[in-house]
Amino acid sequence: MIRMIPILIERGFLPIACVLSLLALWRPELFTWIRPHIPLGLGIIMFGMGLTLDFGDFRDILRKWKLVGLGMILQYTIMPLLAVGISIMLDLPEAAMVGMVVVGACPGGTASNVIAYIARANVPLSVTMTLASTALAPIFTPLVIYVVLDRQISIDFWGMMDSVFWIVVFPLLDGLILRRLLRKRLDPVLHWFPSVSIVVISLLIACIIGLNKDSLLAFPLLVFAAVALHNVFGLGAGYLAARMAGCDKRDARTMAIEVGMQNSGLGVALASSFFSAASALPGALFSLWHNVTGVSLASYWRRSDS
Repeated sequence: MIRMIPILIERGFLPIACVLSLLALWRPELFTWIRPHIPLGLGIIMFGMGLTLDFGDFRDILRKWKLVGLGMILQYTIMPLLAVGISIMLDLPEAAMVGMVVVGACPGGTASNVIAYIARANVPLSVTMTLASTALAPIFTPLVIYVVLDRQISIDFWGMMDSVFWIVVFPLLDGLILRRLLRKRLDPVLHWFPSVSIVVISLLIACIIGLNKDSLLAFPLLVFAAVALHNVFGLGAGYLAARMAGCDKRDARTMAIEVGMQNSGLGVALASSFFSAASALPGALFSLWHNVTGVSLASYWRRSDS
């Protein structure tokens, strides 16, 4: 019976996330206390990924450097262009359009690695693409915003890299090293880690919803529609581009996730600092929506592989 628990949790990924999200709208205080621990939660999941991977899995990435390059091009062209196109199509207010462009100019989010892991995509490729887009962000994010919005901003390069190291790289390396040292001793418990990841990411999504309850309940429908279209088109563009480049479905899933999921937390911070509070709304909505679509896609792809 105990061995069935991980299977039931994996099959119930989307319902678990939905129930916790509804609870967060009803009683935000049940989940908002998690906010200071979000980096720890992501770190726990990345550690679990490390335990299920091997250093040899990353050697394959050297052969796929062109795919990583394609991902960077899509990240810093397709997403900003989609932001502008959707804003014009829906005739968004200027502040909302600015927020859309800022989010579109951001690098991939660390949550994309979690979604790639749960979706059984190429986790080493996902991690590599996140690191690459984040390393380029201090140059390309301000450049894209300047070209599109004619506004100069600055980004703390070392602050970003420090954050990514402690949230993504460090726990992942710990897991990889522990797996190398203990090897088969860990096999009896490894099947629990996908379930742990599902529970943790569901709690993190609920926390984000709880923190943004007022914005979500009072959001302009048009802005929400723009954010949803931006994310969905980004996911589709990433997947289609990868398939056209000859990638298998696993790598195409990874590309879709990396292109469609942005570092919306950075987007909110930049919009608030350099533009206006209203410009931060698209980023806040994106932080919720891309996790919802990410969880949904991960659940679908995981079931399709079963």
